[in-house]
Amino acid sequence: MTIAITGGTGFVGQALIDLAERKGVKLRSLARRIPEDRRGVDWVQGDLADPAALAKLVDGADAVIHIAGQVRARNPGEFEAANVTGTLNVIEAALDAHVPRFVFVSSLAAREPALSAYGASKLRAEKLVAASGLDWTIVRPPAVYGPRDGEMLDLFEMATMNVVPMPKQGHASLIHVGDLARLLLAVLPSGEATTGRIFEPDDGKQGGWEHRELALAIGWAVGKRPFVPRLSKGMLAFAAKLDGLLRRDEAKLTPDRVGYMCHPDWVSDPAARPPRELWQPKIPTREGLKASAKWYRDNKWL
Repeated sequence: MTIAITGGTGFVGQALIDLAERKGVKLRSLARRIPEDRRGVDWVQGDLADPAALAKLVDGADAVIHIAGQVRARNPGEFEAANVTGTLNVIEAALDAHVPRFVFVSSLAAREPALSAYGASKLRAEKLVAASGLDWTIVRPPAVYGPRDGEMLDLFEMATMNVVPMPKQGHASLIHVGDLARLLLAVLPSGEATTGRIFEPDDGKQGGWEHRELALAIGWAVGKRPFVPRLSKGMLAFAAKLDGLLRRDEAKLTPDRVGYMCHPDWVSDPAARPPRELWQPKIPTREGLKASAKWYRDNKWL
């Protein structure tokens, strides 16, 4: 079985490659730059705007797992190009190659498209997948953490300094990247349990993590008990402007993110969880956070 993936050099894609190597699953991956350590993956050089590269990626594939996407952008047009047009290009390549199975990694942000350009772009991409005629499954992860993650790294860094600012109220679900990778392979077989389904996985914590609770758990993972100030939407918007001035294109707290950070309910819907016989989370979040902190330190990220 040959699985074609996009985003193989990214955070989730690398975890999927790790798992595929252990299970002996053959992967072919798209990449702008082919890694020096090829890791047994059949790499195809190109991007989501390159029809020839996409055709080569999906040629003879048994399934496509479309992971690649834009999570931060300077303007809505960048989200549209990467997340919407990019997804359409992968769909068209899969249809042309008669690929029998298509798995799309979306985001829980697609549930509330009015809150952010990112979430709106992911919802539009989902609609393209659902209307494609492919045998599809959509996975909407909540906040994903684990080794190689650069998005939640800021929270770990702040925890080491004994302060982790959080929005005023709300709960959010989490999932370890290793558990997400297992789910992406688990949903590959076509059938009543997977075809045409939208799944919202999580770590199994009922009701998700209250923001202060999560901040303290990250603090525990780095050996601290941080102060957790509660920031209003206005204060977060001001912080986003500062982050933009200081880190420019590398800013992680963007104005677009402020919109959905302040939403009180980012808890995965229990009714949309994958069937227990298909997949269950294995990594307890506190242990996963501690292991992530160790990985950051071992690799000089923290």
